[in-house]
Amino acid sequence: MKKLVLALTAGMASLTAGCATTQRAAPVDVTRFHLNMPVQPGSFTVEPLRTNATISPEYQTYADAVSREMERLDFTPTRTTVTGDSQYVVSVSFVRATRGYVDKPAPFSVGLGAGGGSFGRRSGVGLGGGVTLPVGRGRQQAVIGSELSAQIRRRTDNTVVWEGRAVTESLEGKPGTQPITVADKLANALFRGFPGESGITTTVK
Repeated sequence: MKKLVLALTAGMASLTAGCATTQRAAPVDVTRFHLNMPVQPGSFTVEPLRTNATISPEYQTYADAVSREMERLDFTPTRTTVTGDSQYVVSVSFVRATRGYVDKPAPFSVGLGAGGGSFGRRSGVGLGGGVTLPVGRGRQQAVIGSELSAQIRRRTDNTVVWEGRAVTESLEGKPGTQPITVADKLANALFRGFPGESGITTTVK
């Protein structure tokens, strides 16, 4: 009996550890390209990367996150897009889409009442109380893929001097999956160590 109780206790600890693991923040894969020359700080304007893109509140969330990272690197934002108003144009785009589904783990319950378990009626072990391990799949949970792209070009000659992309995944409904949180996470990873290694994909945790 003691061995069985110890085994169940160990199993619960393992499940708890597994839950903690699955709630860790997912890493970000970052790829950057540039001319292998320093990009000197200057003034910049942010605009959509795609022509005729809709300026939605969510787009603005990502654009603002990129702008904050640029300012952290000593670039200076301007508020208009009039030619000559800024040295650089920073084009931004984002994608958030469902990439598939995973099964939520089935609940683990331990009954401490007086009733005994029954092998015939439930998948559990009678210990004077009831330990129930439900059989079957739980509800499905969406895997959300988020991607942020940014491109910096000189306004004078329209030359692209730097561009990059950051990608991550998260489980729907988990803490830290709100657009503003994801946007900040992707932008921070994208501009970390700016300008970064050209043509190399790195993982930022």
